[in-house]
Amino acid sequence: MKKIICSVLVLIMMLTLVACPVPTEDIYTKSEGVMTWEEYNAAALGTEVTIEAYVQGKQAWWSDNGVGKGSFYLQDGVGGYFLYELNCTEEEYNNLVAGTKVRVTGYKDMWSGEVEIVDATLTIIEGKYVAPFTDATEKLGTADIVKYQNMKLAFKGLTFVSMTYQGGERGKDIYVTFSLNGQNYDFCVESYLTDADSDIYKAVEALEEGDVVDVEGFAYWYDSENRKDAVYPENLNTHITGITVK
Repeated sequence: MKKIICSVLVLIMMLTLVACPVPTEDIYTKSEGVMTWEEYNAAALGTEVTIEAYVQGKQAWWSDNGVGKGSFYLQDGVGGYFLYELNCTEEEYNNLVAGTKVRVTGYKDMWSGEVEIVDATLTIIEGKYVAPFTDATEKLGTADIVKYQNMKLAFKGLTFVSMTYQGGERGKDIYVTFSLNGQNYDFCVESYLTDADSDIYKAVEALEEGDVVDVEGFAYWYDSENRKDAVYPENLNTHITGITVK
C-alpha cells in the first residue's frame, strides 16, 4: 500500500511540474553596457542611456512628414520606461507586440513631468515577458508612487467623481477624477491609446457619480508647470487601460 501511495504522490508531483513550469526568462539581469533601472533612474536629463526592457503597450503610430514614429510603454523586472517617437515603419510598429524584448539607446528627457527616452534606436532581442499589474492603491498620494512611473498599475476601490473631454469634444482625451479616502486623483483616457471606439473609452463615459471601480493603466505623468527638477507625486495622470465597476 505504501508503495502505491508513494507512486501516486510522485505522479502528482510530476504532473504539477509539467502544468506549472518554472519561468526561464531572467527579467532582472542586463547585458554588458546596459543600465539597470536604478542607474537609468539616477541618470541626469540629457544623458545618453541604453536599456533593455519588454514592450507592455503601444500608445500610437503616426507619420511625421513621411517618417513613421511610434511611442511605447516598456518595463523590466524593476521599473518602467516610456519610449517616445521612435522612428519606425508601421509594420515595425505592429510587430512590436506586448512581451517583445528590446534594447534601446537614446537620450533621457522629460516633458511635463513624464520621463522618457527620445532620439532612440531599437533592436529586438531574444526574450519575452508580459508584466502583471502591480497594485499601487496604497501608494496613491505618497512620495513612493514616483518609483512606479510608466509601469502597469492597478488601483482598487476608487470612487468616480467626474469626467471632462479635452476641449469639450468627444473623441479627444477624457480627464477623469476618482477619489480614495477623501482625496481626489487625476486619471486620463488617452485617445491615442484607447480611442473613442474602444471599450475603455465607452466604459468611462458610462460611469455615474459615486460608482466604485477598480482601475488599471500605465502610470504616466503630467505636470502643468513643466518643472524639470523632479517628478512630483501629485502629477500622476494614469493612462487607463482597464476598468471594472464593483
